[in-house]
Amino acid sequence: MIASVEGIVGAVTADSVVVEAGGLGYRVYAAPGLLATAQAGSTLKLHTHHLVREDHQALYGFRSTEELGFFELLMTVTGVGPRVALAIVGSRPVADLQLAIMQGDEAVLTAVSGVGKRLAGRIVLELKEKVAAAGMAAAAGSDGRGQQGAGESDVAAALQALGYAAGEAREAARGAVATAPVGSSLEDRVKAALRVLRRE
Repeated sequence: MIASVEGIVGAVTADSVVVEAGGLGYRVYAAPGLLATAQAGSTLKLHTHHLVREDHQALYGFRSTEELGFFELLMTVTGVGPRVALAIVGSRPVADLQLAIMQGDEAVLTAVSGVGKRLAGRIVLELKEKVAAAGMAAAAGSDGRGQQGAGESDVAAALQALGYAAGEAREAARGAVATAPVGSSLEDRVKAALRVLRRE
């Protein structure tokens, strides 16, 4: 599997960029925002999702591991293919999208080409369930360090389920739990953590 590509931009098309590395040219599909900043002759590093099917292989590229992680999470939702997932990730900052999903704001998703109301509802439902499940798994595995510590691990696990790296998730969880009202739910704390990540 190809996890990342770094090299010289050979060409930029309407939906992809060719990155030349090691004597090979890799065609990487990317969001319009990334393509608009890619210039032929410049150096570019992309984190990639390598899609392999019986009759087809493709690379999808992202500037950050958070974007890649969220793209891969979206791909787990029934009815979401790589093109739709790429369009969603490229539509606005990842933390904004994740916060909209946690808040059940389907309008943010239906504004993306190719996402209808039914699919938006399914994305919100399935991803909220994944985040909740990750938080519950963290709580079940807690070693009884007290509510504050358990709360941080729950929120960090939920953020990791959304595609964030462990260190970044822990840092945002710490900030969210420290300012959260006593007794606030996992969902409220995850929303608070996403707001922290939006400000970074």
